[in-house]
Amino acid sequence: MKGKTALVTGAASGIGRAIAEALAGAGVRVLVHDLRPEGEEVARRIGGVFLQADLADPEGVRALGERAAAFGVDILVNNAGFQHIAPVEEFPLEVWQRMLQVMLTAPFQLIRALLPGMKARGWGRIVNIASVHGLVASPYKSAYISAKHGLLGLTKTVALEAGAFGVTVNAVCPAYVRTPLVEGQVADQARTLGISEGEVLEKVFLAQAAVKRLIEPEEVVELVLFLVSEKAGAVTGAAWPIDLGWTAR
Repeated sequence: MKGKTALVTGAASGIGRAIAEALAGAGVRVLVHDLRPEGEEVARRIGGVFLQADLADPEGVRALGERAAAFGVDILVNNAGFQHIAPVEEFPLEVWQRMLQVMLTAPFQLIRALLPGMKARGWGRIVNIASVHGLVASPYKSAYISAKHGLLGLTKTVALEAGAFGVTVNAVCPAYVRTPLVEGQVADQARTLGISEGEVLEKVFLAQAAVKRLIEPEEVVELVLFLVSEKAGAVTGAAWPIDLGWTAR
């Protein structure tokens, strides 16, 4: 992968930062995207380039795609996302629209911007960070689950369109990963339910899992590194669960 260029969205923290760091360690020039200015420090530390943009703004995504295309992106990792929990009848329409824009429409826009260059060079790797909730549902997460299910459909469609040009497209579907986002959700639910954070993990987050622990970001990274490697040239159009046995039920 040495000499390749990657764009990783939502790379200021969590899974995105871990992926950006690992790619840089493998000799890839990394374009570090995030809305937050903390992404600039991540880019500085790994010798990458910081590209700030709000994925909730379609025009901002278009500009991001143009800027990234100028670098000749070979690897695109659509990782950025966020969560909002509410019953469907109480779910704010503006939040629904923002979540689908960030987690489904923005990946579509970036793929549309960067795929032509990959096709022209005869090589490309697109990895969409979906979720176990792209495969199954849970209550109160209608927008997140709809976006992630849609992202799997996008993954499969683009894989069929791009395969003849040396471009592979895959999705990674992790269950709960130890990130600031998940740790914040654990704390919030502990307060809401009046139980300890340990009980939240056991009774809520890991209730469906065979392996009773959070996933470490590095475990997701290892799969992503394989999917963007030369060894994965025959692997495309797939949804890869890292779900602690959740979907085995």
